[in-house]
Amino acid sequence: MRKFLPKIALVLMVEEEIPAVTLEEKLQSNMSEEKILASPLPFLAFPPPPPPPLPNRRMSSSLQRNLWSWPPHEALVYAKKEIAHASPVTDDPNLHAPLFRNISVFKRSYELMEQILKVYIYPDGRRPIFHQPHLRGIYASEGWFMKHMEGNRQFVTRDPEKAHLFYLSYSARQLQNALYVPDSHNMRPLSIFLRDHVNWIAAKYPFWNRTHGSDHFLVACHDWGPYTVNEHEELSKNTIKALCNADLSEGIFTAGRDVSLAETTIRNPRKPLRYVGGKRVSQRSILAFFAGNMHGRVRPTLLKFWQGKDEDMRIYGPLPNRISRKMSYVEHMKSSKYCICPMGYEVNSPRIVEAIYYECVPVIIADNFVPPLNEVLDWSAFSVIVAEKDIPKLKEILLAIPMRKYMWMQANVKMVQKHFLWNPRPLRYDLFHMILHSIWFSRLNQISLR
Repeated sequence: MRKFLPKIALVLMVEEEIPAVTLEEKLQSNMSEEKILASPLPFLAFPPPPPPPLPNRRMSSSLQRNLWSWPPHEALVYAKKEIAHASPVTDDPNLHAPLFRNISVFKRSYELMEQILKVYIYPDGRRPIFHQPHLRGIYASEGWFMKHMEGNRQFVTRDPEKAHLFYLSYSARQLQNALYVPDSHNMRPLSIFLRDHVNWIAAKYPFWNRTHGSDHFLVACHDWGPYTVNEHEELSKNTIKALCNADLSEGIFTAGRDVSLAETTIRNPRKPLRYVGGKRVSQRSILAFFAGNMHGRVRPTLLKFWQGKDEDMRIYGPLPNRISRKMSYVEHMKSSKYCICPMGYEVNSPRIVEAIYYECVPVIIADNFVPPLNEVLDWSAFSVIVAEKDIPKLKEILLAIPMRKYMWMQANVKMVQKHFLWNPRPLRYDLFHMILHSIWFSRLNQISLR
């Protein structure tokens, strides 16, 4: 009934011990013992089989100093080897294992990022397109990342020779505001502008041409972010792109190289965490809720089958005033078991992260969409993914999920929440660090150990 996108393999992953499946876990997963034993691992093993794992350990200060003096490529090779030999993590108070594809690989990779990674930010480019973060609205993720990256002392280096990654600090949102002619339906001037900027960077510095842009990255949350790279072949094909519009069907976003960026709605930049939190399961009387504008191909179909058809399925267009006067949009999400997150014009939706903020299990309806941070997070542990063709069976799909499994998923939503927060000052494992880790991980995937 549910159609999940194929999970994108972590190419760095190695086999780790699979703990015994308890009766509780069987009930939570709603699988028979035969299915559990026959089900594949949620990742591909790293060939060839690795030697016995080395113990995870904090790097000694002398090794840390030596790593800082290593050429960047050598440090990356060291990191990839260490991750390939990551020892199993059985218990970590800061990480909830069910959320991750492979918690052992993630933890070791994250530790090495903290210890090794240096990013050079090109100072070139004029405001507001460059170096001026846009912190409000549904495209705020690119601005919050820019703000925290440019203000960071741990990862940023002023010496490009020491850098493992190079950041093109531009805003797709500001580029659209500055250059797009309203109603022209012509995005080419935006991509030409970015093409010329990259050509300028390549002519002024030696670093782009050294790798043809493969150790460079950009972060763009605007719907048009993918289309701003089309006029420059190396920018389009080689650069690591962190995009909210992570659509596999368009041939721009490449799984395994590019990073799916969470789309977050920030209404008040001074209080980015306002309203975060939700109600207990016993207070969530609504089975499923959606309200929003009729953008794209999916939402009209959703309303066709469910608007006003079933009291358990609170499906609206824009939330009517007669409804919102009694219960606000946010209160609806906090009072629902499942929050429906259909794609709009593009595949991503800020409702996915809103649902996580309000501790409502997100139901994602967007074929060909790669969920945020998919390199490390196992979305089946805290969300439901429904194929667009199964919209007529939506209630049937949700009711088929046992209450015990729903409660497990909802508890996981609460646990994953911290990985999607824009904190005023970045905290370990928050969204800033998770995005940076996915970019770091993508860079490591390019490194060959042969």
